[in-house]
Amino acid sequence: MSDTYIVNGHIIDSRNNIDEIGDLHIADGKIAEIVRSRKSADDQTADVYDATGLVVVPGLIDMHVHLREPGYEHKETIATGTAAAAAGGFTSVACMANTSPVIDTAEKIEQIYNIANETAETNVFPFGSITKALAGAELTDMRGMYSAGAVGFTDDGVTVMNAALMRDALTLSAELDFPIMVHCEEHNLNADAVMNLGETSRKLGLIGSPKAAEDIIVARDIMLAEMTGGHLHVLHVSTAGAVELVRQGKKRGVHVTAEACPHHWILTDAEVENQGTNAKMHPPLRTQIDIDAIIEGLRDGTIDAIATDHAPHAPSEKAEGMVDAPNGIIGLETCLPLVLTYLVQPGYLTLAEAIAKMTDVPANILGIDRGTLSVGSVADVTVIDPNSVKRVDKTESRSKSQNTPFDGWELKGWKTITLREGKKI
Repeated sequence: MSDTYIVNGHIIDSRNNIDEIGDLHIADGKIAEIVRSRKSADDQTADVYDATGLVVVPGLIDMHVHLREPGYEHKETIATGTAAAAAGGFTSVACMANTSPVIDTAEKIEQIYNIANETAETNVFPFGSITKALAGAELTDMRGMYSAGAVGFTDDGVTVMNAALMRDALTLSAELDFPIMVHCEEHNLNADAVMNLGETSRKLGLIGSPKAAEDIIVARDIMLAEMTGGHLHVLHVSTAGAVELVRQGKKRGVHVTAEACPHHWILTDAEVENQGTNAKMHPPLRTQIDIDAIIEGLRDGTIDAIATDHAPHAPSEKAEGMVDAPNGIIGLETCLPLVLTYLVQPGYLTLAEAIAKMTDVPANILGIDRGTLSVGSVADVTVIDPNSVKRVDKTESRSKSQNTPFDGWELKGWKTITLREGKKI
């Protein structure tokens, strides 16, 4: 394999406190060297990329993706989902367990790895489910799945309503050191809800989910994590109350981490009137008060990571109307420019802080050897043009689905190159 040099780029690597202009040398699929001034490439077979004016960062990591395979290949496959990920600058994705069948055994974890090895453009790290078949009645063999390569456990899409089961899952988390990723909605409060409970839901005559539905489960699970010492990770935070609960939990020393998705810190529930089912998700879009709280949570470190909750659905499914259409939107190809446009450009986060929440931080939460440009580490690299401006065109998506509320939006800061193990993808 020839050497690769990415020269004159603005290199950012939070794990090593690097934030400076320099050259990155890749050899045999690994990071060989970082130098401050251009290093001559004596090897005539070397590939040299001039990154003047560009930003060079560890390959982005999305710790919350629905790849749909097996069972829902009409929505997405591991091949198409990771193609969309690569197009968005992601080199690693962690996929949810709510497939058909559910990823709830060691054999199914191995199946995901096998499919990924054959078809994926990026690294794929699977989650196992907390309960068998997502039924909320019996814990899975988490020990076996963890040994098979599960990076954590989640029933995302539904809440584990049985507090005793969640206690037991977190107890095992404390013993084996893996995260329990929780979808927080009190189902007795959000039954049949299709959006946030508020002014817009009443105007449209739609059933809404109160913010308390999320806050109650976040509070419960933080208390259970405090009791057991387990690692709780709160998925897709959407309310101001949840942000504050996580903040206070951290202050008490609870092992709790959290993530936020672009749609929850950009869009309000009023978007349902404009976008229809492309603004339907659970947890739902909330209010400006919640957006402000999430942004502050990202700023002060309460919210650790940025994820997409990439949730592809076939156009025919999203055309079924607000009551019957499935929840969720795609997000892999728009996440990076949304972060740069709506978090970095207004000054809420520095570029280095934003990149950390999409590289080193999720890698640490998942316990994977990615998210850094350390010498000797795997050369997963993303190169970004922070000044490039492009309009989102859903028809150009490499995903099988096109369910996005950001179609037609002009965004700034797109990726230019994605390298996995030193090879351009």
